[in-house]
Formats: sequence, C-alpha cells, structure tokens
Amino acid sequence: MLTFSFLLLLGGLFASAGLVHADNPIAQDIYTTDPAPMVHDGRVYVFTGHEEDNSTWFTMLDWRLFSSADMVNWQHHGSPMDLKTFAWADLNAWAGQVIARNGKFYFYAPVRHKTTGAMAIGVGVSESITGPYTDALGSPLVENGEIDPTVYIDDDGQAYLYWGNPGLWYVKLNEDMISYSGDLIQVNLKVEGFGSREGSETERATAFEEGPWVYKRGHLYYMVFAANCCSENIQYSTGPSITGPRTYRGVIMPTQGASFTNHPGIVDFKGKSYFFYHNGALPGGGGFTRSVAVEEFAYNSDGTIPEINMSTDGPAQVGTLDTYSRQEAETIAWSDGIEVESASDGGIHVAYINNDDYIKVKGVAFGKGPSKFSARVSSASNGGNIELHLKSKDGKIIGTCSVPPTGGWEMWETTSCSISNTESTHDLFFIFTGDDTGYLFNFDWWQFSQ
Repeated sequence: MLTFSFLLLLGGLFASAGLVHADNPIAQDIYTTDPAPMVHDGRVYVFTGHEEDNSTWFTMLDWRLFSSADMVNWQHHGSPMDLKTFAWADLNAWAGQVIARNGKFYFYAPVRHKTTGAMAIGVGVSESITGPYTDALGSPLVENGEIDPTVYIDDDGQAYLYWGNPGLWYVKLNEDMISYSGDLIQVNLKVEGFGSREGSETERATAFEEGPWVYKRGHLYYMVFAANCCSENIQYSTGPSITGPRTYRGVIMPTQGASFTNHPGIVDFKGKSYFFYHNGALPGGGGFTRSVAVEEFAYNSDGTIPEINMSTDGPAQVGTLDTYSRQEAETIAWSDGIEVESASDGGIHVAYINNDDYIKVKGVAFGKGPSKFSARVSSASNGGNIELHLKSKDGKIIGTCSVPPTGGWEMWETTSCSISNTESTHDLFFIFTGDDTGYLFNFDWWQFSQ
C-alpha cells in the first residue's frame, strides 16, 4: 500500500463501481485488500488487510482470513491477527504474508512502531493457520521504514524475506524464521529487471512501486510487483535464482477498477493457476475501500504470464459443494446485507440479518435429492424464515424453514424443514424474511439429509 501523503488528494478522483452480482470480489460484507494466498491441507487460504467502512485513508486495524476448497465459495475465518498483537505498534495493519515451516505458521506484517514512528516488519506465530497469532519477538524483525513483506523458502531450505516501498530489500532468514543472518540488502532496481517507470519526469527510473510477491515455478523465480505510483498496474520479472539477475517481462494486469493501487498474489491449486488482486468494485469502494478478487489463468509454454483483466465472474468452480456434510453459514459465494461476526465460543457465524438479505452458495451437489434441511440458528427478536431458492434469488423454492425466537443472540437451536424433490447440482440462495423493523436471527451452519 502506498505511503505517500499526497495520495489522499486522489481519493475523490475515483468513483465507486456499480453493484456486482457475480462472484468477484470474494467477500462483500467488508472491505478487504492486499491478498496473500497460500495452499494448505487441500484449501486455498487468503490473508487480507481490512479497511474500515467510509475510510478516507489506509485505515486498517486488523487482518482477515478466508478459505475455499472450490475457488468460488469462501469461508470467513474472522481476524487471525490485529494491531494489538504487537504491543510496540500503534497503526497501519498493512499488507502481510503467511508461510508454514516446522509445524508453525509465520505471519510477516508491516506496522508502525509507536516509539520511532517508522514502519517496521513484525512477525506473528501460530500453530494453526487460522490463528490466533502472537508476537514472536516482542519487537520488529526489521525496521527501515519500508513495507509489504513477501517470504519464500528456496529449494535448499534457505528462507528469504523481501519487502519494500519505495526501495526493494531482502534478507536471509534463519531456520527459526524469526531471526536473520547477514545484512539487509537493497536491490539495485535496474530498468532491465523492473521496467521503465511511466513519465520521464519522475525521479525513479524503474516501474517498481511496492507489493513484491516472490515465488518459484518450474525453473523460474518470479518477482511480481505493483508498478507506477498513483495509477498502479501489476508487472513482473523472472530470473534463474531468487536473488536474480532478473529480466523484466511486462505487465500482468493493466490499471483497472476504482482503486489507484493494486497488490498481487499468485498460487497454483488443483492443477490450475490463480491471480489475486484488489480493486474498488463494491458499493462505496475506491482507493481507500478496496476489495480482494481472483482470476484463473494459464502460464504460457515458456513460463511467462499472459495479460489478466479484472472480471466480475471470477474463476470457474473446482468441484462441487457437498450438501450432506455440515457447511458453515459463513461459507459464501455472494451475499447482500448480512455481516459475519465472532461468537463467544470462538466460532464465526452470520449475523445482522434483515428482511430480504440473502446468501448465495455456488454449485451445491444435491445428488439424488435430500428430503430435509437443518440449520443452527439463534434469535433475541421474533425470528423469521430461511427460504431456499434454486439458481437465483427469485428461483424455485424447495423449502422454507421457520426460525423461532430462542431467547438470545447466542442461544442456539436447530431448526429443520422438509425439502421438495431436488436433484443434480444447482446454485442455492438462502433468502431471509421476517419483520422488516430489525435484525431477524443469527445463522451458524446448515446441512441437508435424506
């Protein structure tokens, strides 16, 4: 994310995009930014920043986490780490990345040091990918005023941490992942490795701006980065080793969307390749209220990356969603009106449901047809109904479950209803109805049965 104060003046220049009814961005109830995807245990996990509603600056107090087994239905995991994790920090929970090693997960994150006022890189650690993460050091790992860490463990086991804005730096991490050997090394940003900066009047010759993302695929090491201040696109270079020399390869994603920044993240999952980025596509979105999205792509035969454009469709679903296993209500392809919150028992559920709010889940495999639907719900008001529609919000109703008052927002009951003949695979819409004067109920999980 950009640190230059004059960007504040640009906020009003970017109008928000219209309401999107497809599957990008991946979360619709909050603003997310700076995606950092990783594959773990058969799922893609995406760590993101979280921008406050109505923000007029990069106002970010915590990080968020989402995961998916099919690239279209994303489970919300809440906040695995926030500013309070680092007692020595006071602002700017900005773009971080997580990596696994030796049975633990390490979260490298830029935050502002409350004493020095400089940006520094802290490290959170957890035995679970979903957290919570605790401060591994009690102080910064590195502090030179620059941001946006990316980390990679090379084939020989040597781990590298890169970070930077406006420069680009790296250091060799030790086996413990929370200390390093040698000096901080500043990369010489040459045009042949990072491209030419747009506008000859700028004092920086190369395109590199921020948000480095380093990884290896095949025999090539990739350095992907946000380029050209104030109207960013995503560019990249490749090289024979993680430290170069690098050859500039071109633009991956042109400047698009209602945000003047962008931030890349790339993973391979189930034989396909995915490019994560952010834009300002949600209502109220813009340069300081951004949203994470994803596109599927295929590498060229020589390992180069084709141009990728933003879409509202997102990638194709990989597989289907199993209706006969319990599914968390916060597993969502698209939603309108609802919010997701943490429960007192440490779980996550859907909350703040009003009349006519809805959730869409994509590619639900009904098989030969269930006869019963069950949901865990709670309500401190008069309750309401969960209508189950196929294919669209106004599609065929296959069942309606009544949600009674339960006596409290975390006093849970299981409600059930019968389902009419439904077979094959369809998108499923949960339409919430009831008294339109207030919140109806909370929604924890759902499951079909025969």
